Amino acid sequence: MAVMRREDAVRRLVVAADSSDRQRLLNLAVTVRPVVGMIKLGLEAFIACGPSLVREVHELGLSVFLDLKLHDIPHTVERAAAQAASLGVRLLTVHAGGGEAMLRAAVAGAAAGAPTGAPPPVVLAVTVLTSLDDEMLQALQMPGTAGERVRAWAELAYRAGCGGIVCSPHEVAAMRAAFGPGFVLLSPGIRPVGGAAGDQKRVATPRAAVQAGATYLVVGRPITEAADPRAAAEAILAEMCGHPISGGQEAVNDG
Repeated sequence: MAVMRREDAVRRLVVAADSSDRQRLLNLAVTVRPVVGMIKLGLEAFIACGPSLVREVHELGLSVFLDLKLHDIPHTVERAAAQAASLGVRLLTVHAGGGEAMLRAAVAGAAAGAPTGAPPPVVLAVTVLTSLDDEMLQALQMPGTAGERVRAWAELAYRAGCGGIVCSPHEVAAMRAAFGPGFVLLSPGIRPVGGAAGDQKRVATPRAAVQAGATYLVVGRPITEAADPRAAAEAILAEMCGHPISGGQEAVNDG
């Protein structure tokens, strides 16, 4: 079986730039630009720095995953999604728990707000956060296991026209089998071999995630808190390509 090509691994690697310091964020983007396919800007960065940060990252030649996890009444989410789409972002998140009408509204807003001639962002429904496990779901009085909850919300997102979901690496293989190659599966909770899980509960190595069928891997602290973020990203690319693992591996088809 063939090893995943490095350029494919680069395209799939997303760095979570979670900080309120604009210059630190831009410096990180410049540092990792040659070795990642996208920068994730979440709530902290977006609230602190605003939409102009998205434009600045774009000017550096990087695509943006805007991880706002929108969750509100459908009308509000539709308008917010349109504004997010107007920034030219590639991916946008909403919470699956908002229901089918809200998810449909997000997809419609993203399509309406995209710049003329540009594709709208792929709307991804966030299923079960990787900081939650079965025990915590029970404490929240949510029925079923994490895997069952992910499947239910993935089906909801699929019906609503979302382009994919956010799920832990533990659910990727089942979701890929259920929804086929065209459904985007984005996985946070990625930790390199020997890395600390931190506050994440459902984690996996980069290689395990791509083998399972993840479209994109989101990596934060193992890269952003490293002494050399680019070297840390390179090490994760090597794991994705199978270099630390004996035996050849077949490249994962893009989802």
